[in-house]
Amino acid sequence: MSDAVRVCICTPEAVPFAKTGGLADVAGALPRPLAEAGCDVRVVLPGYRAIERERYGFRPVGGAEVPTAFGAVPVQFLESRLPASQVPVYLVACDRFFDRPGLYGEGGSDYPDNLERFTVFCRGVLALLRHLRWPPHVLHCQDWQTALLPVWLRVEPREDLLANTATLLTVHNLAYQGLFPAEQFPVTGLGWDLFTPRGLEFYGRVNLLKGGLVFADLLSTVSEQYAREIQTPEFGCGLEGVLRERAGDLLGILNGVDYSAWDPAVDRHIAARYTADDLSGKRTCKADLQRTQGLAEDGAAPLIGMITRLVDQKGLDLVAAILDAILAAGAQFVLLGTGEPRYHALFERLHRRFPQHVAVTLGFDDALAHRIEAGADIFLMPSRYEPSGLNQLYSLRYGTVPVVRRTGGLADTIVDATPEALARGDANGFVFEQYSPDACLDAVRRAIAMFRDPRAWRQLQQTGMRQDFSWGRSARRYLDAYRLAARARVGTRG
Repeated sequence: MSDAVRVCICTPEAVPFAKTGGLADVAGALPRPLAEAGCDVRVVLPGYRAIERERYGFRPVGGAEVPTAFGAVPVQFLESRLPASQVPVYLVACDRFFDRPGLYGEGGSDYPDNLERFTVFCRGVLALLRHLRWPPHVLHCQDWQTALLPVWLRVEPREDLLANTATLLTVHNLAYQGLFPAEQFPVTGLGWDLFTPRGLEFYGRVNLLKGGLVFADLLSTVSEQYAREIQTPEFGCGLEGVLRERAGDLLGILNGVDYSAWDPAVDRHIAARYTADDLSGKRTCKADLQRTQGLAEDGAAPLIGMITRLVDQKGLDLVAAILDAILAAGAQFVLLGTGEPRYHALFERLHRRFPQHVAVTLGFDDALAHRIEAGADIFLMPSRYEPSGLNQLYSLRYGTVPVVRRTGGLADTIVDATPEALARGDANGFVFEQYSPDACLDAVRRAIAMFRDPRAWRQLQQTGMRQDFSWGRSARRYLDAYRLAARARVGTRG
């Protein structure tokens, strides 16, 4: 292989085009440092209605009819560039399947034809590469929506320009697997000989992610700790056996931060800019957040922030159990997020009970997310599990001290402020082990106590702000992974 590794990142979402979660941040941020490192990288995602094609300069570059078990489906190809880069971005568009309000569903329910939708997308990716006459060394597949690609590229005959293309499958959250009824298996175009426990069958259902885990040349997930955790029954979501079998092919590569977007020294969304050497602007940001969120303007009150999906994974039951005690300790609380209706109702009730101490915004607001990171003193992430986590990394750069549970990427990035860690100078937050209200509350109380010691608190803030979790380091590890996947593919052909 030449030094210029050719990589196609196949993803169901990517910022700034379409986003529901952290996967989009990864898919939108990783290509730039890869390109800077000499990688020939391109990105492909579905042509959703939500993507503002004119705004981002997408233009038609061809089309194809892709073969499926339910007939040939016409798709169109559009091309643009990732903003502030020369990285090509392609859409595989098909009005029948992607001209809809949502990415994966509406009103809290998945689209019933998601298997057909992402089968067409994945067939469209292969058709696009053939149309471009651009054979990548590696298809970098993201989550279950692209997991059919490793299966097809392993089991279907390949004598064309994709014959030597390897696959790397990255799992961003193992809980989302692409499960469908057994009777829909023919949609995949695969033979029934693959609907077995050694293939895509999973307790009588089709499991797309499992297929990718079995057939991809190399696997990765988004932190080293999570790579270990998903091989256990507690975190393996029923796939721990498959992952243990492939442990030698499973890498943990921590997500990075795009500091051109997430850095208080340059952030255009916040009330005042600041650095680790001059934190005075953070006080301005806190006062602005309190004022605009209807909280009492009190610089001495520790302000706790959360930006999260409102789902069980994120530890919201712990927050609900301890919020009264947190407020009794003199703290304020600000939440931004959307998710399950029961959590919407819960936090709306809490806001009504404590209107000057609890602020709740239900929805997605990127500018407000930046203002919370800058204005809060403490950032709470009490997750049941957290594959990588980005908000704890954003918080470190903003001098907003994280309180986290020791799991996944949180365990890999946050060092508990014990006396020993403080003496070493590497403490950057507060960590609790047991998933319980008492353990979470104890960590929050420790954070509040240190907040009231300005000298110790500033040391904690500055340690976090000076750490480097940029994408450059992660991109180098991905480049190594691409080369490893390509060698593995050559080995399977040999």
